[in-house]
Amino acid sequence: MVADNMKKLVQNNSVVREMFEEGKRLKKIYGENNVYDFSLGNPNLPAPNKVKEAIIDILEKEDSCMIHGYTSNSGFEEVREKIAITINNKFSTEFTFKNIIMTAGAASGLNIVLKSILNPDDEVIVFAPYFSEYNHYIHNYNGMVRVVNTNKENFEPNLIEFEQKINEKTKAIIINTPNNPTGKIYSEDIIIKLTNIMKKKEKEIGHEIYLISDEPYREIVYDNTMVPYVTKYYNNSFIVYSYSKSLSLAGERIGYVVVPSELENSEEMIEAVTISNRIIGCVNAPSLIQKVIPYCLEEKVDIESYNKNRNLLYEILTQNKFKCVKPQGAFYLFLKTPIEDDKEFCNIAKKYNLLFVPGSSFACSGYVRIAYCVSYEMIENSRKAFEKLSKEFYK
Repeated sequence: MVADNMKKLVQNNSVVREMFEEGKRLKKIYGENNVYDFSLGNPNLPAPNKVKEAIIDILEKEDSCMIHGYTSNSGFEEVREKIAITINNKFSTEFTFKNIIMTAGAASGLNIVLKSILNPDDEVIVFAPYFSEYNHYIHNYNGMVRVVNTNKENFEPNLIEFEQKINEKTKAIIINTPNNPTGKIYSEDIIIKLTNIMKKKEKEIGHEIYLISDEPYREIVYDNTMVPYVTKYYNNSFIVYSYSKSLSLAGERIGYVVVPSELENSEEMIEAVTISNRIIGCVNAPSLIQKVIPYCLEEKVDIESYNKNRNLLYEILTQNKFKCVKPQGAFYLFLKTPIEDDKEFCNIAKKYNLLFVPGSSFACSGYVRIAYCVSYEMIENSRKAFEKLSKEFYK
């Protein structure tokens, strides 16, 4: 018999996935080009050619048993060293291979960090709207989710509420910038104010409060906006990174965690995170794709394609009287719904074959997430559907 806690999860299966399946159903009825599926954040750009070249080169040159065998729990040392050097060159940090633990993507990275720091009933603060899987990751280790709101004018965190909600049980804060689902980037000023509050509260409550920066969208930014590197502002920080979006390698499950030496008891924490990498079941990051990463550290997908999509979608929405904040990064736009019930708005949008994800799935009702990691042509072809949807609410 299925465990009781899993029955609840089955009943509340991911709305994003449900919308994706609905898109497949509608395409069979109306045709591929007549359904506008903005539900799933799956990169639509190809991986750089260097990825393919690297795979071929590795398979031809390296020992087959080694490349397809187990690695150490923290990953290949030479891969971690090259990643550390690249980070140091970009952000003036001083990491070595010891500070880098290779992971099976950012989801695995978040889980091994949470596994390493949480005791039962410890609290982790998240800023709404946020990626709903954080709830499950925190609950995996008997932690408690504590939600802090953001300012809906610009999706900056409410720092007054943030300071009020930190208490003796607070163990960590998760930030995601550029953000899924809003595309918001936390500026240096926000990071400084946030971390100053955390430093103050660490002293008041007498134990570490960890800052976990979830960064799968770090490289997808527009208008030369800077994404601060949080270890430079706060010692007790973890960076969780994934190549899923920056190299369009979502299905390869490759990323890393940074545990800086400045973190309290860093050597013990590095060991804990490394062991967690084994015991949560991921064991270690895939060996072949680990080896590919050093070939591609200066590569990235064509961000300008996402930028064109962003500009076109924002133009279509605002021309049709919809209200939204133009995203600074990632490939999502968070649209304010003209009615309070965001799920009902999604149902109405389906009449025009428009598929969105309700904001209530991100702990922020009254909005929908629109993923624009789709073809430019699909966005252009959806114009008339948005016009019809707009007329349902704006006369």
